[in-house]
Amino acid sequence: MTAPLKPGARIGILGGGQLGRMLALAAARLGFDAVIYAPEEDSPAGRVACETVRAAYADLDAVRRFAQSVDVVTYEFENVPVDTARAAAEHAPVRPDPKALEVAQDRDVEKSFLNAHGGTTVPFRAAATLDELRAAVQTIGTPSILKTRRFGYDGKGQAVLNSPDDAEAAFEAVGGAPSILEGFARFEREVSIIAARSLSGEVRAYPLALNTHTDGILRESAAPAEADDRTREAAFAIATEILEALDYVGVIGVELFDLGDGQLLVNEIAPRVHNTGHWTMDACLCDQFEQHIRAVAGWPLGDPEPFAPARMINLIGEDANDWQRWLSEPGAVLHLYGKREVREGRKMGHVNIVERG
Repeated sequence: MTAPLKPGARIGILGGGQLGRMLALAAARLGFDAVIYAPEEDSPAGRVACETVRAAYADLDAVRRFAQSVDVVTYEFENVPVDTARAAAEHAPVRPDPKALEVAQDRDVEKSFLNAHGGTTVPFRAAATLDELRAAVQTIGTPSILKTRRFGYDGKGQAVLNSPDDAEAAFEAVGGAPSILEGFARFEREVSIIAARSLSGEVRAYPLALNTHTDGILRESAAPAEADDRTREAAFAIATEILEALDYVGVIGVELFDLGDGQLLVNEIAPRVHNTGHWTMDACLCDQFEQHIRAVAGWPLGDPEPFAPARMINLIGEDANDWQRWLSEPGAVLHLYGKREVREGRKMGHVNIVERG
């Protein structure tokens, strides 16, 4: 299916979290009906969609029935099983293509892909066993960081090695899971680019965001980040080559280490709308969620240029209980995700602070 969807079409979303919620709201604003597929009862996305299919991702018969009921399928997080996305693709276009999930779900595969397609990463080696880790340390050196190949996020599944003697403890810390050892990047700052590719191959990108992390969790993103032309052009070129190599349709997040002088290393990609793009919701006429819906629906991409600088602050765990403060903060726009339970380290919402002229 290559013709653009008409308003009233049904957009299926695999995943029921906050990104699915914000995608469903964007779809509704454009006249589409969002249908959520998620195993959870009472998911944040399901409460704002027109319909929810509650079933396991491994229930491929349910996935196929879901795909038959919608006009296009997308996903809101990168750990949707590849087999689930491929089963859906038997009955509806899946955008982005499941290949993007296959690449992003395995850090070894992802880094190999990036080095072959426009991005340079830190040096890395696979380490499936303790002996392989010790050999990797001899090549990569220390300090370095051990990361599980699959399912790590927000600092989980990681351990730092400050000397070769830390290898055994680090391997135990990640549960002995197949991992990769990464060298440390001597970077000045971390930035990200949120880019989109349309069904026709057009690529548009939002300005770079400057990101701040604490304990492996994103705390703030500020955009547009100060950057010279060389850095901006390099980031756009990296994102474009990745999108084209994947024949990607939709929004992608690309996290980058800025070494200075226009030199960028790719940290990782996220084949979905991205936390570092949440600032676009209140500083751009077309935010990242609308952009993604436009792309997967076969519509022209919107204008990614911001009309004001903005800063996004994640509300993590108990931070969300301070919601009343933000309602009276000048320039602040509160976004809560409708999660029923507050837990330590859980992303409960965010605040965008828009600079007013």
